[in-house]
Amino acid sequence: MASHRDRPLEVTPRLHLPADELAFTAVRAGGPGGQNVNKVASKVQLTFDVASSPSLSDFQRARLLERLGHRLTRSGLLRVQASGHREQARNLEEARHRLAGLLAAALEVPRARRATRPTRASRERRLQEKRRRGETKRARGRRPQGDS
Repeated sequence: MASHRDRPLEVTPRLHLPADELAFTAVRAGGPGGQNVNKVASKVQLTFDVASSPSLSDFQRARLLERLGHRLTRSGLLRVQASGHREQARNLEEARHRLAGLLAAALEVPRARRATRPTRASRERRLQEKRRRGETKRARGRRPQGDS
């Protein structure tokens, strides 16, 4: 069975990143955990080189650089960290999942909005509501009938 590090990362059904394009490092996680924290490197940093990845088309690369520009280093590296679990393997899986989610969301092209016009009935309802609301406000300034 292939380990987590050796499997390609499926970003979308048509985009798979080979494992050798993902750099993985383990560091010591901060926070509570007693003596275990001082001995075990369970926090995972996963790095992907967006700027020079051969797996990406020019369109995909440009889109990722544009949409994820604020998350990239100057050299075009995208870094994801995970330290929620005590086991390194689970943190690696979590980091891979986050990276795939980030890339898939950035590559998604939104559908173009087609302009529509409001129906006649909806325009009538809007104007009727405006008249009713205006009448309510006008009534506030008048004295009640019958009181003298």
